[in-house]
Amino acid sequence: MNGAFITLEGVEGCGKTTQMTLLRDRLEREGRRVLLTREPGGTPIAEAIRDILLDPANTALSPVAELLLYEAARAQHVAERIRPALDEGAIVICDRFADSTTAYQGAGRVLPGDTVRNLHRLATGAVWPDLTIVLDIPAEEGLKRAAAARTRDRIEREPLEFHQRVRREFLRIAESEPERVKVVDAAQPPEAVAAAIYELVRMVLEQP
Repeated sequence: MNGAFITLEGVEGCGKTTQMTLLRDRLEREGRRVLLTREPGGTPIAEAIRDILLDPANTALSPVAELLLYEAARAQHVAERIRPALDEGAIVICDRFADSTTAYQGAGRVLPGDTVRNLHRLATGAVWPDLTIVLDIPAEEGLKRAAAARTRDRIEREPLEFHQRVRREFLRIAESEPERVKVVDAAQPPEAVAAAIYELVRMVLEQP
């Protein structure tokens, strides 16, 4: 069985965590080896960086410092966990990857796109998703879901306009890369979302 790198993206509260678990469970029932991971995080070093990035107390963190921390966490994650798993033929399912940085730091923080893309190349070492699924939901609805589920982190506390820019950028990425990036309506019932995700993943895994 072939390995693959699958990423799930979207605004806050779009349901990525639930859908990743459902997808992993279904693939494992088929006998596939699956690694479930997340960004920022996935390794002890990257998780420590995650704590800095999401701590609501860190209001002084500058946009450039934020961008560099996300890419540092990604470089460690790719080197220590993602690349080795792919080399062993696993299906890696990741909660966020470089597209999130393009959306949140590029569009949300209005940082130069060329700078963001250059840092992606450095941090990923040419490891790139075979399939990216954007779970799309209006930013205001996603924020309501997130607030109901947990205490808001530093990013979730950004104003609505920030999250609306993020959503628009995810949709722009999907429009510009239709072969890799697919959009699923996350406002559907969870079982319908799960079925749509599985069908997209199945098509990737069945490619020769």
